[in-house]
Amino acid sequence: MFYIDTYYLVLVVPALLLSVWAQYKVKSTFSRYAAEQARRGVTGAEAAASLLSAAGIRNVRIERVSGSLTDHYDPSTKTLRLSDTVYKERSIAAIGVAAHETGHAIQDAERYAPLVLRSTLVPLANIGSSAGPVLAVLGIVLGFGVLIQAGIVLFACAVAFYLITLPVEINASRRAVSMLGRQGILDAGELAGAKQVLTAAALTYVASALTAVANLIRLVLMSRSRKN
Repeated sequence: MFYIDTYYLVLVVPALLLSVWAQYKVKSTFSRYAAEQARRGVTGAEAAASLLSAAGIRNVRIERVSGSLTDHYDPSTKTLRLSDTVYKERSIAAIGVAAHETGHAIQDAERYAPLVLRSTLVPLANIGSSAGPVLAVLGIVLGFGVLIQAGIVLFACAVAFYLITLPVEINASRRAVSMLGRQGILDAGELAGAKQVLTAAALTYVASALTAVANLIRLVLMSRSRKN
């Protein structure tokens, strides 16, 4: 138990604290720019439709989804879902988030390699994130090496998913800022605000990846401590 507590405190707790700070940062930054209306007066949904059209994409639906910051692109149904705080809002924050999700739709249309890889990892990641740590810890408690290794391998698949998510999200944000500028949807000053919103959002993915890596390292060190 000493090793478990020590590894958790040293590795996992700092990553969790970073996650809490990242969540605060994205919410506060979004709120700040949600209060600033874009000069062109387009809504998040209109901005997304305009960017999809400019990219020559005609098979993606834009739908409204309830909640705040629940925006996402579903490649399986070619649906771009925008939250209540984005869909009909005309703020810099709403347009930035809508453009980011549009970036994912364009990645999908182009078969962007990291996105394809992430989609491939989804089934293993879902299993690994829940079953992996349980199997590893159970194996450590019972002294079953096979269970430990199976748990670590499964959880490593989930960690890989978190890591590959980083370039996918960063690329989508870069596409968003570039597209908004090229299409004249936001001016230079507004683009700076949208970039701050998307940078803050990226921090949450960095924090999630670090937390996953920290937990994986913890499991590996726990298994080695058990052997010793």
